Amino acid sequence: MESPQTCCEQGHQNLEAMKAGMFLRKVKSRTWKRQRHYKLQEDCKTIAYKSSWAINSYSTFSISDVEAVRAGHQSEALLSVADEFPADRCFTLVFRGRRGNLDLVAESTKEAQAWIQGIGALMENMENMDESTKLDQWISDWFSKADLNKDGRINFKEAKKLLKMMNVDMNEEHASSLFKMADKSKSETLEDQEFVEFYKMLTERAEVLDLFQDYSSDGQSLSQCDLEEFLREEQLEGEGSYEHALQLIDRYEPSDTARMNHMMSVDGFLMYLTSPEGSIFNPERQDLFQDMSQPLAHYYISSSHNTYLMEDQLKGPSSVEAYIQALKRGCRCVEVDCWNGSNGEPVVYHGHTLTSKILLKDVITTIANYAFKASEYPLIVSIENHCSIEQQEVMARYFRDILGDMLLTNTADSSELPSPEALKRKILLKGKKFENESENPTGEVSDEDEAAEMNKDSPVTESPPTNGKVPELSDLIFCKSVHFHSFEHSRTSAKPNEMSSFSESKARKYSKEAGSDFVLHNTRQLTRVYPSGMRTDSSNYCPVDMWNMGCQIVALNFQTAGMEMDLNDGLFTQNGCSGYILKPEILCKRERLFNPENPEKRDDYHPLLFYVKVISGQQLPKVKQKAWFIVDPLVRVEIFGVPLDQAKQETKHIDNNGFNPLWNETLQFTIHTPELALVRFVVEDYDKASRNDFIGQYTIPFTSIQPGRNPHPSISLHFLYFLI
Repeated sequence: MESPQTCCEQGHQNLEAMKAGMFLRKVKSRTWKRQRHYKLQEDCKTIAYKSSWAINSYSTFSISDVEAVRAGHQSEALLSVADEFPADRCFTLVFRGRRGNLDLVAESTKEAQAWIQGIGALMENMENMDESTKLDQWISDWFSKADLNKDGRINFKEAKKLLKMMNVDMNEEHASSLFKMADKSKSETLEDQEFVEFYKMLTERAEVLDLFQDYSSDGQSLSQCDLEEFLREEQLEGEGSYEHALQLIDRYEPSDTARMNHMMSVDGFLMYLTSPEGSIFNPERQDLFQDMSQPLAHYYISSSHNTYLMEDQLKGPSSVEAYIQALKRGCRCVEVDCWNGSNGEPVVYHGHTLTSKILLKDVITTIANYAFKASEYPLIVSIENHCSIEQQEVMARYFRDILGDMLLTNTADSSELPSPEALKRKILLKGKKFENESENPTGEVSDEDEAAEMNKDSPVTESPPTNGKVPELSDLIFCKSVHFHSFEHSRTSAKPNEMSSFSESKARKYSKEAGSDFVLHNTRQLTRVYPSGMRTDSSNYCPVDMWNMGCQIVALNFQTAGMEMDLNDGLFTQNGCSGYILKPEILCKRERLFNPENPEKRDDYHPLLFYVKVISGQQLPKVKQKAWFIVDPLVRVEIFGVPLDQAKQETKHIDNNGFNPLWNETLQFTIHTPELALVRFVVEDYDKASRNDFIGQYTIPFTSIQPGRNPHPSISLHFLYFLI
């Protein structure tokens, strides 16, 4: 093991090598490989790069935008050049958000290690920064943006441009007044500390200052007792709030003197309120808190549709990266569509379309590597099998050999499904299971195959479907796909490990015609719902309608951002992001029928009033990168749940202020079934001539909201104070 000193020296050498810069080969495919010059900037936060033919035009990206560094051949592009470039010279940068990955090849193993270790160390440093350091860095970033001529100071002209960059429309007279107040040296420029004062004047939030002074004994700071009172009165904290107050002071107070005296300044107070600890998400529900020992049918399971696709359903790329991203988001049910490939190798792609093909063995290897990175609870692999008998034998061998002990091979029948706890770190295969070496004695097909048949007239040629299945593969299936006949047939005949799949339209039909029966069915059996075959653009349906019925495996196109995936991410953010959420008791009890269409008929019907006070926002991002453009923000609060709860309200819009908009509006809702409700906060840029532009959103289960002080204590309600 290397000593700390050796590690430190190596780290310094890595950073110096990165700052000096070096040529790395960017790889997009086997035929697209280009030299680029990459170097770490002096701030150790930014990487600049340019083409070998460019003279001075560097582009940049921030280290904070990098989510992970993967060493070796861990992408399709790098796998395609594995025979040309060894794994120890290759690495992949994975970016946050929807930016594509960057695959790079260094000239030597030493250079590759310098970048892999160097970026990893810089990422770790950023993650370990305290709130005060993060604020200093934030201010430094703005100073750098404003200092156009890079002389270490900004003049008033540069300050005006800064205001536009910060998304605030301030009249020149007021801006000049703030600038002069900060210019203590009377030099008509702002230097380091003067800029800090200018920044604080810009970012001062009167609404937060008012709240601060309401609890401050001297009007200047919060003592530990003052902060404890705030935590008890406003945040509704109970036992331990005095000790918690001291922890918050230690964590968020930027002044060493105030911290030593157990005091919190208004700067520290604002840092706390806008930190994750000031979030509306109840911290008790963030980690694993639910009973995980109930049958699988009692849980919502985070599920992906056609997981291998990166874009649309007809001609976009298939990629193992799609599996990596889904699994890292806590997805616990992925899909693998298997077809005959060349050289006896099964491939995965969307059959009868022009989507690209990837090798099944690469998919299974990726699943083996990432199955339990985000969650230890069981992963369901849903197989759609279109392979010949010969290639099915290959499939079975790959599943057994690559997954090894992770693969659940004990598929013995039992009276009920096992629990997530009992299946920790196990991979369950779901698919058709055929007995007596006969493919399907009844001649029935599952709904997935019916959907696939919609494309049978496609001009793309395929190998003919096989009429036989091999026992080696069938024996590995745990969740048996079966055709759905009726709720009565299921109640009297279905085995616990049998499950049916429904298209979104069929699921809606059953929910309207037989809601209680559907809910009862889902107390015993797993149900999978998938998007309509008409959604060729990979759009999604609203999952809430299916969750209301107790459907567990509500499969969505994870690659498509939007309201539907916001709801999915919001639901599965709780319970430790495990990918499993225990369904409400009303959807698990077989003796008490619940119909989401008539929630008021339940025995314990107790609606709640829900008040949301939208106070203010700060530093909202621009939606159009034009220097003169400034947003007119509004906040919309949307309730999703049973039909009676579906509602939305919004604040007025604030003209020309994305920097510190103040709404101070209270919105009111009635929640009839709180345990099924999700609350989505949406910020948009108002446009009277066209559709509003999306700025951001936050979705949270209603039961995970941490309520604030109740201004109407005689009424049963939740009250939420919302600072953006």
